[in-house]
Amino acid sequence: MKLFVISIGEKTTLAKNLQKHLPNCSVISQDDFFKPESEIETDENGFLQYDVLEALNMEEMMSAISCWMENPTYSPVSTHEESIKEIPILIIEGFLLFHYKPLDTVWNRSYFLTIPYEECKRRRSTRVYKPPDAPGYFDGHVWPMYLKHKKEMENVSWEIVYLDGTKSEEDLFSQVYEDVIQELAKQKG
Repeated sequence: MKLFVISIGEKTTLAKNLQKHLPNCSVISQDDFFKPESEIETDENGFLQYDVLEALNMEEMMSAISCWMENPTYSPVSTHEESIKEIPILIIEGFLLFHYKPLDTVWNRSYFLTIPYEECKRRRSTRVYKPPDAPGYFDGHVWPMYLKHKKEMENVSWEIVYLDGTKSEEDLFSQVYEDVIQELAKQKG
């Protein structure tokens, strides 16, 4: 069974585009597993700590993944060769996937979108969050946590394909889509 992971910057858009074009594909989003705001810790600067594993109900997410693995559900796409249609695909997208040890043995392919500071800050400023970002939240919390998590990924025991998050959505989609199709063909082969 194939499991594909997309993480960081434009991850949701990429995951949804892949789901539309890959046969037998489902998506689980880490964003769906945030704990209520009342359970989110704050740091010494008063910033809510959403960029840590403790802000997420990871056990609930693992349960959803396990349920899918036991009984894959998907929306079929009819534009692909029969030879890869029957392989169920699960894309798990999120920003802290590579830091949760129980997921280490689940991946078949992992992707991480990198993005420079200015572009990340610009994109973040265009999004609406509930609760909204406090002044200084990006520089005081979001960016330092991104750098911390990216650095920690150097110690994972499997291959992560790093993608340039400044590329167009179409270029990112094409790169990952072609890679996934090749991996599916190898598995089927």
